[in-house]
This record gives sequence, structure tokens and C-alpha cells, in this order.
Amino acid sequence: MTTPDESSPAPGQTAAEPATPVEPAAPVAAAPVTTAPEPAPAPAPPAETQHPSLELRQALAGVRGEVGKAVVGQDSAVTSLLIALLCSGHVLLEGVPGVAKTLLVRSLAAALDLGSKRVQFTPDLMPGDVTGSLVYDARTAEFSFREGPVFTNLLLADEINRTPPKTQASLLEAMQERQVSVDGKPRPLPDPFLVIATQNPVEHEGTYPLPEAQLDRFLLKVVLPIPERDQEIEVLARHAAGFDPQDLAGAGVRAVAGPEMLAAARAEVLKVQVAPEVLGYAVDVCRATRQSPSLSLGVSPRGATALLATSRAWAWLSGRMYVTPDDVKALAHPTLRHRVQLRPEAELEGVTAESVLGTVLATVPVPR
Repeated sequence: MTTPDESSPAPGQTAAEPATPVEPAAPVAAAPVTTAPEPAPAPAPPAETQHPSLELRQALAGVRGEVGKAVVGQDSAVTSLLIALLCSGHVLLEGVPGVAKTLLVRSLAAALDLGSKRVQFTPDLMPGDVTGSLVYDARTAEFSFREGPVFTNLLLADEINRTPPKTQASLLEAMQERQVSVDGKPRPLPDPFLVIATQNPVEHEGTYPLPEAQLDRFLLKVVLPIPERDQEIEVLARHAAGFDPQDLAGAGVRAVAGPEMLAAARAEVLKVQVAPEVLGYAVDVCRATRQSPSLSLGVSPRGATALLATSRAWAWLSGRMYVTPDDVKALAHPTLRHRVQLRPEAELEGVTAESVLGTVLATVPVPR
């Protein structure tokens, strides 16, 4: 079973990311991966524990199957995107060109019956090209607002690090407040609203690194790996059989869930219980990053709340209404990897954010 963490076999690191443990009770969604050792027994679940809706979980599990009709070998990434939707968060996708990032988003939107738009971020892209702008109407002699591509459910911000900071900043209000302000008037965005931004890890010329404040707005960072050999053969076999990436309906992708189901699932996730010991464990993990000698920037309190949110969503997808330390460990890498900053001397020594998080998870005591 695949997992939302992208350490090694999951939706994340391309080469040397740790792998996350798979949940004992086969979850409906993929299981995150981390390299931490086996944790101590989790605190006992509450005496009277509700069970997640089987219908909702099966519907979201069906989304993975539908996306799989178009995209090969990215089940873990789909699980991560579902977690982001359940948490009303945003996702930063990192991967080399050609690993089906755009197709993944389009397929997910089709399977969930959501609207999606794509914006190619370029050096000459202006903020109004994303949010929309006032346009003069000669017939009425008045200015009217023309909506930008941000007015959708799933916004694919392709190669976000290729546009200047001014245009990158135009997304901050949309991501945080779920609205855009033009001419001083706030305009709400559709619900659900999810920004899925992509960046290529191998190109540095002509790019503008995302500032820490913007990186912190992304709930998860998912690193898409190159498919395995058998998966790549499957990709070629589909194309040889006539698969057209532009024709999702022809590939058999259909809507198996919708905004109403997603809203109901979100409401259930908010009811997932977290014991005080597990809350303390999540906080201790985040605080340990601030004391790491390899990091110049540790995880912020916003990062701690993000780890709590993703752990609750993963617990719900796993069929539980309570969070265990394993859930926190499983989501630590994708939730925190982009919220820490290495010291230059640590980078020169080959230290990575993944290895620092792995050390933190191995040393922070797990509640018993």
C-alpha cells in the first residue's frame, strides 16, 4: 500500500527519502512512509470512539482508482492531494518535467467533479493575470471585474518559481484568506479551493526561489519520483494502445465523488480526536527542529498546526477517529520538509532536510 509521505517509496523524495510505516489496519487510502524506527505503543484510543463514514472513505478511495486510469504510479501523490483537500490546504509538487504533474491534477478534478484551471507562470506574468482585473466596458461606460484563473476549485500554478515575487505574492491572499481583493473589494473564491503549485528541481537559471513565508502557506510538499521500470512500460503500453492525455473521458475517468461528499468528509475529519500525549508529541517534533544545529530555520507554530491537521486527515483515511504517534510520523516529512532551512555549512556537508527530520523523529520520545 502506498503512502502520502514521499520519503522513499511515497509521493516524495526522488532519491534518498526515508520510508513511512504502513498502517496496520489496511487503510482505504495510501499509507505514508518514514524512516523512523518502530514507535512505542500508541496511547489507548478513547473509550467511545466514533467510526468514520465507510461510504465517504470508499468514495475517496475510488478517486485513486479513477486517477489511476490516466496516471501510472502516483497513488501516493493522489493520497497526499486528498489529505490536502480534507484539510483545506495547498500542495507544492516537485518533480522533473514529464512525470504527469498536470495530468495528475486534471484527473483528480475529473474524479471529484471539480473545476480546474492551469496557469503557466512566466517572468512576464502579472498579478492581474492570476487574480483578475477591472476592465472598462465601453457599452456601459463602467469598469467591470473580469475573473482570473484563480476563481476555480483546483488551480495548477505551473512552474511557480519562474515568475517574479510580485506575481507569486498575488497568490498569498488567495491561499490564506480564500479571497482576492481588487480595487479594495474582496471577492470570495469557490469552495473547495486548492492551489497545486509545481516546480522543477533541476533548473535554476531564470527562477525565483519561493520565500519562506510563502512556502509556509503550503500544507504539503510532495516530491514526484520517476516511475519504476514496470510502471514506465505500462505508460508506454497505454500510449501504444491509443491513450490520449487530453481525453480523460476516453480513458474512462469519471466522477466518483463530489464537493458535497468532500465537505462531509472534512466535517468528520474535524471530529477526529487527539490525545494530549499525541498533541505534545507533535509539538516536541516541531520544537526539536528549532534546536537542530543543522538548521537555520525550524518549523513554525503554523507548521505544528499543519502537522496536526494532516495527521487527523490520515487517521480518518485509515479508518480511525483518533490520532496515533504513527500518524504524526507518517506525515512529518511531507508536512515539514519545506518549512525548514539548512545552514550553508550543513548543505556543504551533504545534510538534507529529510535527514534532519529523520534524526528528529528518531530522537524525540514517543508517548506510551
